[in-house]
Parts: sequence; structure tokens; C-alpha cells
Amino acid sequence: MSRSRQPPLVTGISPKEGAAWTKVTIRGENLGTGTTDLIGLSICGHNCLLTAEWMSASKIVCRVGPAKDDKGEIIVTTKSGGLGTSTVSFKLIRPERIGILDQSAVWVDEMNYYDMRTDRNKGISPLSLRPSNPLGIEIDKGKIPQKDMELTFPGMSGDFTSDNFSATWYLIENHAGSSFEQLKFASSNLKKQSTKKNEGSLAYVKGGLSTFFEAQDALAAIHQRLESDGTERVEGSMTQRLENILNRASDTADTLFQEVLGRKDKADSTRNALNVLQRFKFLFNLPLNIERNIQKGDYDVVINDYEKAKSLFGNTEVPVFKKVYAEVETRITALRSLLLEKLLQTPSTLHDQKRYIRYLSDLHAPGDPAWQCIYAQHKWILQLMQSCRDEFISGQRGIGASGLEGDTRPSALSRLSHTASLKRGGSLRTPRPSTWRFETPQQVQFVEKLSDVVIGQLPNFWKLWISYVNGSLFSETGEKSGQVEKSKKNARQRQNDFKKMIEEMTHRLVKLVRGALLPSTLPQGELNLYGGWENKTELTGNWLTQIIHTVRACHEALSALEIPNDLLQVIQDLLLDLRVHCLMVTLLHTTEDVKRLAEKEDWVVDNEGITSLPAQFEQCMIQMLQSLKEPLEIKAGEINVLQLDQVQDQATELSVGIMKVFINCLAQLSTKTDGDIDTSLNMSVDLSSPDRFPGVQEGFSPTSEQRLLIILSNCQYLERRTFLNLADHFEKHNLTGTEKITRVSVDAVRELDRQLFDAYIEQRADPIAGSLEPGIYAGYFDWRDCQTPTGVRNYLKEALVNIITVHAEVFTVSKDLVPRVLSRIVEAVADEMCRLMQCVSSFSKNGALQARLELCALRDAIAAFLNAESNASFKLALEGLPQLHSGADKKLLEELLNQFKSSMQLQLTCFQPSCIQPVKR
Repeated sequence: MSRSRQPPLVTGISPKEGAAWTKVTIRGENLGTGTTDLIGLSICGHNCLLTAEWMSASKIVCRVGPAKDDKGEIIVTTKSGGLGTSTVSFKLIRPERIGILDQSAVWVDEMNYYDMRTDRNKGISPLSLRPSNPLGIEIDKGKIPQKDMELTFPGMSGDFTSDNFSATWYLIENHAGSSFEQLKFASSNLKKQSTKKNEGSLAYVKGGLSTFFEAQDALAAIHQRLESDGTERVEGSMTQRLENILNRASDTADTLFQEVLGRKDKADSTRNALNVLQRFKFLFNLPLNIERNIQKGDYDVVINDYEKAKSLFGNTEVPVFKKVYAEVETRITALRSLLLEKLLQTPSTLHDQKRYIRYLSDLHAPGDPAWQCIYAQHKWILQLMQSCRDEFISGQRGIGASGLEGDTRPSALSRLSHTASLKRGGSLRTPRPSTWRFETPQQVQFVEKLSDVVIGQLPNFWKLWISYVNGSLFSETGEKSGQVEKSKKNARQRQNDFKKMIEEMTHRLVKLVRGALLPSTLPQGELNLYGGWENKTELTGNWLTQIIHTVRACHEALSALEIPNDLLQVIQDLLLDLRVHCLMVTLLHTTEDVKRLAEKEDWVVDNEGITSLPAQFEQCMIQMLQSLKEPLEIKAGEINVLQLDQVQDQATELSVGIMKVFINCLAQLSTKTDGDIDTSLNMSVDLSSPDRFPGVQEGFSPTSEQRLLIILSNCQYLERRTFLNLADHFEKHNLTGTEKITRVSVDAVRELDRQLFDAYIEQRADPIAGSLEPGIYAGYFDWRDCQTPTGVRNYLKEALVNIITVHAEVFTVSKDLVPRVLSRIVEAVADEMCRLMQCVSSFSKNGALQARLELCALRDAIAAFLNAESNASFKLALEGLPQLHSGADKKLLEELLNQFKSSMQLQLTCFQPSCIQPVKR
């Protein structure tokens, strides 16, 4: 059957919920052309056609039946449109049964009101003829669930008004507990109802006979009144008045009806207009939707809507549609301009660039947006590189490295990790805290920023080109329209242009770096464009190493892009020049760092008598070698800079100069004078206080003699350990000239050691030896006329105390120096005592005994430090004295010697024999 109209569509129902027999108004579209066209209406699965009242093509009024479903759709079926659909649903409420006299909080429909006085129904509608209990027996509801009944009787219903009524279902549901006799009685009731129904209209008249009698009585009364009036057409008669009333009522009814019809026509017109707007609302709302989606950035939605509108209304002839579509095209043109502007805008991510290119392709933008983007990115990267240089030159980056002169310039020692300290006993200086920082020089910041620009932009630039070549920038729409093949063809034609772009970028990178670090390698005409760094601070080796690392990383990143090697050779040449420059600058700056090591001497010695200065020097040299590890490392495509003869010779000479500079620092420290030397550490000290020399503490100012001792100890350590360690490190790092460097260094430190030792002995031995002669003859002492000896005189004790003081001073610094120093001090004292004894012309008996006592006491006290020369001096002095022949004199001498040793036992403990033998130089 062909249909000339659309299927019915229910879009609204009022109310949306209610109990059975609730009157509802259904609204929608295509609900039929008339009462005869409406052939079906179901709500929640229940057939409601019997109560349906067709009002218009958009409105139907009916009553909801007792459906089995609590909630369901409203389905309308018409001859012209067929089976319809619904966008709304109705909820069926099943209220409890309420009697006439029961109180209720809700309205109860009284359409089934039964008049007990007349034993007949009043105002009963056809639906009210439905009996609530057709069997006429007591209802006994079963307990079988509704779902089980639906499964047992599929497609059937227990509602006897339904087309699919099942008697078995009804009996099981309502009379599961009824007896057989009750069912027989119910059967007879059904027969009676069937017989009564067959009586037809006669039975209906008999049932309403009283109504007919009342109507006949009323009509007879009216007729009697009219006859008694007698004047049917006389003015003012009852008939005339009745006619006037009826006419006015008719006019009033017509007026009301016309107003309703007018509103109905207006509503139908409005509804039809709304239907048109609703049906084509996509097109009418499209300009506004495009504007909104552009503001939100939902370009995919705009493109999809545009393609849809173009396919539907692109060739329309309807004026209103053409007008709206023209506005859509205007918005799309503006969108193309906006997207192209965003595409060429910098900076932007690769993802956004691809996205905008795809958008423009889908919108059929003119030209080649992808190549326009590549060209714009190339110019922007070059401008970014040049702007980076201009920004630093103009000082917009702030003061970069102006404060790196002097002490603030990071030395080799301060830049090495503390784990690189020397492997020897003793305590090193506490390293600088991790919070110590220095500002990065501007050249380093510039190269890093420049490298960030290249590494950050070139890969995306390259990926954009690859996507342009293989056509992956376009969507499926672009592939179908042939834009991919067109893009590939354009890319093949522009390969040389792209290669020139890469070449221009690499040369710009190299020239900018050379202008900042190696301006002498640039032509004079390019210095104005790439130079301008003359007023900036000269960089140290470590900063240059960092720059080399940065340039290498940049080269590796470009190599990974499969750029031809001939385009990257300029970067390799730059790296070679930077490595040589870094080697020379590192050696020169290390020389300056070594010069400043003297300022860092804190004179705090460890248990070997060594200060931190040799360790700092060794650590400085080791760090220098380690800092050169990366510049000297040979990467792929690079050459060994040490194979260049000129570089090799210059590096050896600079290394020898570093060693000599440090030895000169030691010589300067040995002669340095401080005006604030603590005088409490004088030679004349009270040995009754055993803690006069607890050890050299941090922060003290040593005397000139203590400086000599500390430097002597450091010189010995340099010769025995430091220079040998450095030779191993030089060979390990493949630096040439190691033998020459070591030989020159050892000779220089030995010469310094000899000079310092002689100076210290001269300062300490001469005062002690010079105090002997005045002490001997103090109090007009005469060897020829003196009393019997009672003990060693004070001058000798004072000399021993001074020797002990020297011992304490040397031992406090380094116990290894004690035998060497004390041997020379004792040698000088012994020689002076021998000279003084030889100068005496004659001795008395007591004088000879006194002289022998003092010589023996001195010799025995310092026996641990006697050498061949001092032994010979004591022997010569004793041989020049008269011999002791009396046993009493010998006994007295022995007693006095024992008495001296006993009284000076504590002081002479330091002179006890030691396993350390005197060191001969």
C-alpha cells in the first residue's frame, strides 16, 4: 500500500503520567487526516482506539487503559502514514481502590459513580460499561509474578479488553484459589451477561425506561405552558422571550467558536512554520554554529558541517536556502584566512602546523599552504638565530659574566667533584658547599640558547618536510581529491630549495658561534653581523668544554636527520678549532689558578705534616686533565688534536710552566711575612705547660720558621708523591712530554728544599749556639777558680730547653723532619761547645769536673740526634779536659749526671731514641 504522507510522530503527551482511564492529550506530527484515517492507538501496549477522539493532524484526545506495562511509548497508526513512532513515553500509575466515602489526598475520577436510589448509572461513558468483575465471584489474586506469566503466555494478556486476551491467564491471575463450584457459578453469570447483551437496544431501553418517562413528563409540561400562553409570536410572550434567549445563546456560541477557530488556524500556521524550521534547522543555524565552533576551536565540526551543507544545498535554487548558504560561504572564507594566519604564525608546534594544513586542505584553500608554512618556518628560524645573538649583544640578557674576574672565576679546583681528591692519608680541605654558585658567561648562554633553537626547531622543520613529501599532511578527503599526488609532485620540484634552506641554517649557526668565541676566524666583513663580543669576559676551559659538548650535541641531532655530510662539514671544522682553543685556554687558566693557590694556603697540617696545598695542586692538575678529556676525545669524523705538532709542543711548554709556577708559589709562601703573627708562640716558652704545642689549628698565623718547616714538608711530599702521580695522569690522558715535565719539576723542588732547609737551620741554630758562651761565663765564672760542682748550670738547661722548643716546633709540623733538623741543630751546638772548651787555657780540678759534667750531660741528653760530626766535636772537647783520676770525682760526676737526668726526665723525654733515622740530604 503506497503512502502519501510521513509516518505519524508523537512528540508530546499531557499529562505524562496517571492512573488507568486518565484522559490525555497527544500531540505530534502527521497524526492522520481525519477520524477515519486513525486506525490504531496504543499507550504502554494497551489499545486505546476505542476512546480516541481525533482533533487535528497534530492532536488526539483519549483515555489510557489498564496496560500491563508501567511505562511505554505512544504509538499512532494511520492509513495514510502507517505505523508511527514516539519520542516521549507515558508512565502508568496503579492506585489503590478508593471507595466513595473514603478520604483521599488525590483526585478520584467519579465517572463510575453508581446511583443507589435509582439503581442505575448516571453519566456513564462507553468505557464505564467495562465490568470490574465479569465472573461475579470473589477475586482471589494469585502470587505468580508478572514476568513468569509473560514467559508462560508469550504475546498474550490477562486483560479481557485486550485483543490478545487469554482466559487461562485471567483465571490464574485472579481466581487461582477459587473452587470448582465457584467457577460453575461464574460460568452461569457469564451466560446471563451474554443473554442480556444479545437483547440489544431493547434491553437498553428497558434499563433506562424511567429516563424516558421523565423526559416525556418534562416535554408535556412545556407544551401545556405554551398552550396556556396562547400568543406564540406576540412581542413579550414567553415564546418570543425564549426565542431571543436562544438566538443570543447561538450568537455567543458562534462568537466563541470563531475565536477558537482563529486561534486554531494561527496555531496551525505557526506549527507549520516551526516544522519547516525544525526540518531545515541545520542550514538556518549553520552560520551561527560555525561562528561558535570557530571561537571554541572546533574546526573539525565546522568542516564536517560545511561538507554536509555543501552536498545538500550547494546547488539549491530555493532563494532562502541560497541566501543562507551564501552566508555560510562567507564564514568559511573568513575561516580559511584565519587558519592560514594561524599556520604562518610563529612559534607553533608541529602538531598544530599539520592540523592547520589538513584543515585548509579540507576547506579547499587556494595555493600550497604546506610549502608556505615550510618557507615561513625557515625564515623564522634564521631570524630567531640572529635575534638570539642581537639579544645578548644588546645586553638584554643582563650582566652575564662581568663578575667572573679574579676570585669569582671558577677555578679548576672549585669545579671538580670532591670524589676526585687524592688517595692519601690525612684530611683535605672541606669542599665548597653545594649552594655556592657563579653566573654563567653570556657566550655560554648564547651558544646554549642558539643550540636550543637549532635542536628544538630543525627536527620539527625536517618532519614537516617529510610529511609534505609523503603526503601525510592530508586527510582522507584530501587523498580522494588528488591533493596528495599534487603535494608529492611539488615536493620533488622543491628538494633543491629545501637543501639550500638547511645549508643556510648550518652556516648561520657556525658563523654565530665563531663570532662569539673565535672572531679571528671570520672575515672582516662578517664581524659586524656575527661579532660584537669584544667586551665580554674571556671564557675558561670548562666553559669552552661545555660549549664543545653543546655543539657536538647539535651536530649529532642534525646528523640524525640524514642531512648530507658536506652540509655538516662546517660544523666539524668549527669543532676542531674549538677543541684546540679549549686546550690552550685550559692550560693558561690553570696557570692562573695555580698562582692563586698560595692565597688558599691555610697552614693546617695533617698527620704527615702536609697542608692541603699539594693536594690542591694535584687536584687542580687532575681536574685540568679530566676537563680536557671531552675536548680531546675523538668522536666520529674528528681528528686527534695532539697529533698536530704545533699543538703538541705548545701544550708541553705550558705544562712545564704550570709546575714552575707552583714551585714559585711555595718559595713566595716561605718568605711571606704577616704583621699579626701570634707572639705567644715564641721560642722562649714555659715547658711546664705540656699543651703549649697542642697542634697547629685552623685560622692561626704561623711564624716565619713554621712557614719554612711547612713548606719543607710540602716539598718532600711533592718530590715523593705528587709529581709521580701527575706523571701517571699525564700518560693516562695521552699528553706528550711527560718525562720532560717530571724532570724539570723534581730539579726545581729539590733546589727550593735545599734553600729553605739552610734558611731554617740558620734561624734556629745560631741563637742557641750564640747563647752558650754568655751562659758559661755568667756571674764572672772562672774555670780556674770555681767551687765543687753541685749540678748542671742553668745556661746548659736553657740551651736544652731551646733545643726542645725546636723539636716541638718541628714535631708539631712533621715528625719526619725532626731527625733531619735536630741533627743539624745538635751539630751546631756541639761544634760551639767544642770551640768554647778549646778556648779555655787551663782548668782547675773543680773546673774540669764542672766542664766534663756539662759536656756529658749535653751529649747524653741529645744522644738520639748525634751524627758523626757532632760525636767528633764532643770527643774532641772531652779530650781537651784534664782526666779524672780520683774515684770520688768519678762518683760525684756520676751522681750529678744521674741527678740531672732525673730532674730533667720529663723535658728530655722527647729526645728518647726513635725508630726514625736522620735523613741525609
